[in-house]
Amino acid sequence: MRIGNLKNLQRREFLRRASALGLVGTAAPWALTLAAIGEAAAADASGYKALVCVFLNGGNDHGNTVVPYDQPSYDAYAAIRQTLATPRDQLAATALTPSVALDGGRQWALAPTLAPLKPAFDAGRLGVLLNVGTLVQPTSVAQYRARSVPLPPKLFSHNDQQSLWQAAMPEGATSGWGGRIGDLFLSSNGSSTFTCINVAGNAVYLNGQQAVQYQISTGGAIAVNGITRPLYGSQACADALRNLTTSPRGNNWLEQELNRVTARSVGAQATVAGALATAPANFAAPFDTTNPLASQLLMVARLIASRAALGAKRQVFFVSLGGFDLHDNLNAQHPALLGRVGGALASFDAAMAELGVASQVTAFTASDFGRTLSSNGDGSDHGWGAHHIVLGGAVRGGRFWGAQPEVSVNGSDDVGQGRLLPTTGVDQLAATLAGWMGVADSEMPLVVPQIGNYSQRNLGLLA
Repeated sequence: MRIGNLKNLQRREFLRRASALGLVGTAAPWALTLAAIGEAAAADASGYKALVCVFLNGGNDHGNTVVPYDQPSYDAYAAIRQTLATPRDQLAATALTPSVALDGGRQWALAPTLAPLKPAFDAGRLGVLLNVGTLVQPTSVAQYRARSVPLPPKLFSHNDQQSLWQAAMPEGATSGWGGRIGDLFLSSNGSSTFTCINVAGNAVYLNGQQAVQYQISTGGAIAVNGITRPLYGSQACADALRNLTTSPRGNNWLEQELNRVTARSVGAQATVAGALATAPANFAAPFDTTNPLASQLLMVARLIASRAALGAKRQVFFVSLGGFDLHDNLNAQHPALLGRVGGALASFDAAMAELGVASQVTAFTASDFGRTLSSNGDGSDHGWGAHHIVLGGAVRGGRFWGAQPEVSVNGSDDVGQGRLLPTTGVDQLAATLAGWMGVADSEMPLVVPQIGNYSQRNLGLLA
């Protein structure tokens, strides 16, 4: 599907979504997040499965996240990165020995502060996906330079590439591939409201054609103030407001719909509060609640523990951490950011094992784009392809997936300054994860509209 067709699809989706959501008008954000417009399912859900997208906002520097370790590759990396290069002796403890040896004797290491994740790699629960990024179709460097194939619009732009990562569509898209997975399982869940859950605020990734993301804070369900507690110190006032805003309202269709949405919001908040009341407050491998990403993943773990009470068989979650747009101060700030990622995901991995659902929950990292291998002096600039991790009991881990990039600038794998041309498309990752969730091949274009451009739809990284 070419970009022009995507824009037409986006325009049609805008009109459809505007028509559906128009019923809630300019209602408060909690109303929008709970406006489950309909129930639909086209996929069969047996058992329980969940996806967790861990989005690193700003464009993570993959060069210092998954680092070349064999001596020739490291020497090339250090010569290009100069003062940004992680000293090789600091990588010894996180050097990875994959179950499937890499071509050319190549070796890679995790950043030192990602050390908490190395046991998951060694145990086969964590895989590294090399050089994945936004594409319209498989593309070579020669095709990129000649502009002979369609390319993602506005490369190296934060907003545009975030949209392509999360929605598989240009900026302005109103649905993401996580939400479109949710669309196919809405009626398999006891309540469609809890199919797509965002603990980070709002993201197009979780909006579907019908699924609407439910937003929750790290402290629990967001209450509708003035209804769920005394108003101005008066329970009578709160009761009056509840009656005014949740009861059927005669012939005014706008007021009627707004009251139905408000009533649904109040009911959902009560359901979540009741479910979380019996969920663990923390786990044997405790989450560091001074780490914002860990706090978000703790809430995801608690919601997964509450899946029966929420009536959920399929769920898609979104969490995020910001601060990765490091044009400067990379050495000062990046290690701590990765430490938050490593600690949070290690605790989450342990919690899933404690709950007995490790093979039913898959987490993966994503980001706007990768960054330049070249140093700008104190940081790195916007790039394209990047390395990411996939974590869970169903992951064929302990190995690398995708094609190893050459460690060079202006080499066979990059388009300048060490900007990697992706050899694996986000669409392929999305289709792989959707297939694991139970989406049939025939339904895959509903989730990933451009998947027909790829001969390989499933990367094989999940059992």
